[in-house]
Amino acid sequence: MLILSVLAFFAAIFLLAAITVAVAWMGFVKQTAEAEAAQEDDGSTLFRDERLSSLNFWDSLLARFDFIEILKVRMAQAELEWSVGRVTALMLLCGTIAGFLLLRILPVWAAFAGAIGVAFLPYGYILRAREKRFRAFREAFPDVLDSMARALRAGYALPAAVDMVAADAPEPISTELKKASAEANLGMGWDRALENLARRIPVLEVNIFISAVVLHSRTGGKLGEVLSGVAENMREAISLQGEVRALAAHGKLTGAILTALPVAIALMMMFFSPGYMQTLYYHPLGKTLIAGAIACLVLAQVVIRKIVDIKL
Repeated sequence: MLILSVLAFFAAIFLLAAITVAVAWMGFVKQTAEAEAAQEDDGSTLFRDERLSSLNFWDSLLARFDFIEILKVRMAQAELEWSVGRVTALMLLCGTIAGFLLLRILPVWAAFAGAIGVAFLPYGYILRAREKRFRAFREAFPDVLDSMARALRAGYALPAAVDMVAADAPEPISTELKKASAEANLGMGWDRALENLARRIPVLEVNIFISAVVLHSRTGGKLGEVLSGVAENMREAISLQGEVRALAAHGKLTGAILTALPVAIALMMMFFSPGYMQTLYYHPLGKTLIAGAIACLVLAQVVIRKIVDIKL
């Protein structure tokens, strides 16, 4: 038994070292390829490398999966300059390390489920950065619409008003409006450029703005007054959302405390009375009970988050 444990330990160390070396090598190859491309490029940024990874075998493997395109879109919406190959390799590395660590305290099925959950942590970070960027866009968008409405009332055309507002708007609105203006000026047309804007920023406020612009282009009218009214309605909706988030913060804090409390008690008991906890650990059903307790805590946290997450 001791020999098998030693062999398993060295096998795990070897596998982790191999994965670490592979990730480091992928990063080196990626950096080298980017440096060579920068030397060969004439300074134009119209063409971008759409490869998923700098490694040919990894690029061809990732291209076979449909969810890779979803991951690529989420990363673009979060404005993260990461490659899909690096993110997937990091997910595999996190899942492998977590799996080997959890095997020591949990049964195989629970360790496998925990490894899958840990592997998706980088994806969770991408979703969180994406949501944070969208929230910043929504909060600053009404002021941008007011500035655009004043420019339209002053006699500017819509393209000129967008360019003028984009120069002074905060991020990420400035970047997105500049992209839309560049696409329209390069011959794509404003209808197509606005569709791409809605695809990059899929929030309700952007869709309302685009609907107002499209409707104005078809029926005419005073677009400046329409945008002023839309901006005022957006401010009221954002204020209501802030009040709802403030009320829901109590529920989220309660859920976090109730989730962390059993873990804190278990750690205190391991410190003050380790023999009491070792009885649970070495019992034939001990690991299964620990895995069930962890699963219940995670499920409870998810349920509480769903309850307090009010969509307006």
